[in-house]
Amino acid sequence: MNFNKIKSYAKINLSLSVVGKSKKLHKIESLVAFIDLYDLISIKKIQSKNHRIVFTGKFKKKINSNNTVSKLLNILEKKKIINQKFYIKIVKNIPQESGLGGGSMNAANILRSFIKKKIIKIDKKKAYEISNDIGSDVILGLEPTNSIITSKNKIVRFKKCKRLFTLIVKPNFGCSTKKIYAKVNKFDKVKNYKYSKKMFNFEYLKKMQNSLEEIALSRYPVLKEIKSYLLKLENPIFVRMTGSGSALVSYYYSKKHCDRAKKLFNKEYKKYWCVSSKTI
Repeated sequence: MNFNKIKSYAKINLSLSVVGKSKKLHKIESLVAFIDLYDLISIKKIQSKNHRIVFTGKFKKKINSNNTVSKLLNILEKKKIINQKFYIKIVKNIPQESGLGGGSMNAANILRSFIKKKIIKIDKKKAYEISNDIGSDVILGLEPTNSIITSKNKIVRFKKCKRLFTLIVKPNFGCSTKKIYAKVNKFDKVKNYKYSKKMFNFEYLKKMQNSLEEIALSRYPVLKEIKSYLLKLENPIFVRMTGSGSALVSYYYSKKHCDRAKKLFNKEYKKYWCVSSKTI
């Protein structure tokens, strides 16, 4: 059987507010988009006693055996949804601990592919339950489009939003989501938004923020230094951290300015990962 190949796109938090906390997780409101940076996943059925999961690519290091993909397969087996073994190879182009959701989106896209290819038969509600068992943001990858996470943990999705050109940079360290959230000592007010596509317009996004950014920049002063430098490159619309970091994103109206900013950044910070992309 030939491999089924799928693209697992990175997500970015255009904005993020921490509005409370439940027993286990913080409650957030967030505007999310996906970019044309992706991990490449190859899947095929195999005759074996065990699944085989292989990670390759630039960011394969430090991925242990208990990862989002193994969790997904274990859940599907425990729930007796699959009785088949799979060979899954993932080329990791999305860095870990960056706030780009690489691992979560891998699990989401494999689950999505299983449903689409009719390898498994489950409804949307069941797919959401499985996603939440793996991780809180996995659900976003089931339909990779502009989305709003509400304070009630609902997902509102929008298609054909305006595209943004993005310069994404990550220093040679990652941010622990757990440690960043542990430093949250005050909550943002819940805003009674009337959710609409207009929230993804440039002028609206400029007024938003990422509440976790101040914590990360305080903990890692080099992030503050990088952000200050990015703000000087080719007049970005705004610069904001995604998720709990450590990746920072500069947003541009045009590819020309985005690509030029990338060249300038690479000259100044040769050892840091940097990629120009756009929202999809």
